[in-house]
Amino acid sequence: MTLLERGFRWQKFFPAEPAGGVDYLRALGGPLPGIGFCPTGGVSPENAATYLALPNVICVGGSWLAPAGLMRTADWNAITALARAAARLR
Repeated sequence: MTLLERGFRWQKFFPAEPAGGVDYLRALGGPLPGIGFCPTGGVSPENAATYLALPNVICVGGSWLAPAGLMRTADWNAITALARAAARLR
């Protein structure tokens, strides 16, 4: 709420899954309608669409987009494919 009072309407929500995940963000939607969240921490391709379906979630983040192994090997094609798949999540 302090961040909202200071004009920050978009905020990161980390660690999303350990902090209550989708249910917690859904609960925040009523009393804090002016905040859009970017959940990270436990968000994956398997649960990202569930987060993105919430009206107060503007985007998601996760390490699956650029895994350390692919970064080490500079496998930009694989990272690009992961990013494209993530962009199709709804």
